[in-house]
This record gives sequence, C-alpha cells and structure tokens, in this order.
Amino acid sequence: MTKNFSKVRRLPGFDKDFKKLLKKFRTLEEDLKTFIEKQLKLLHKLGIDNKGCARISGLGITYPEIYKARKFACKSLKGKGSASGIRIIYAYYKNEDIIELVEIYYKGDKENEDRERILENYRSK
Repeated sequence: MTKNFSKVRRLPGFDKDFKKLLKKFRTLEEDLKTFIEKQLKLLHKLGIDNKGCARISGLGITYPEIYKARKFACKSLKGKGSASGIRIIYAYYKNEDIIELVEIYYKGDKENEDRERILENYRSK
C-alpha cells in the first residue's frame, strides 16, 4: 500500500472542534482516518474527483489550496452515508505533500465554515 501523504497535521482549532464533536459522534476518529486514506487519496493522489471536496474560492489565498469536504461518512450518523452533514475544511500543500486540517463542524450546529479562521491561518503564508 502506498503512503498517502508525507504529513497530516491538525491545527489547534481543528482539535478543539474535533473533541466537541467526538462526544456526540463516537466513530469520528476512525471516520476521519478513513476519509484521509480514501477520499483525500482519491482526489490528491489519484486525480479522481468524486465531487466530495471542493476548493473554497474567494479567500484570496493561492497557496496552500483550501478545500471543503462535503462528503464525509460518519458511522455514528446511521443511514446518512457520506451525506452525514459533517464538513471538514483543510489545506493541501501540494509541493510538500501535506494535509492540514483546519476546521470540522456539523451542519446541524453551524451553517458554514469560519472564513475568518481560515484567513487568520493562511493570509500571511
């Protein structure tokens, strides 16, 4: 099996979001691992776009590429499949082959990504 990415990092804000959601969705740790190994590998390594992740436009950030994952299968949300309502915002550093997890949220709690947080993290890079 090929190694997926040279590094996968979590920003502190992501960890905070993740811990909160983990109380509600017990399978999240395993689901996230599967998401990185399958979904992100398909898109960034194999060039197969299954429309599960979309680049976020209008941020004024050219590098790294910032994506929103709309298809995230969460086993704790029975019967929902990949339309679980959980969204992940991440940055992809193509040159360094690094995935950086920025934000995770449940659409039932919050409608959209925190654009301000994204800009705070990547505006100066």
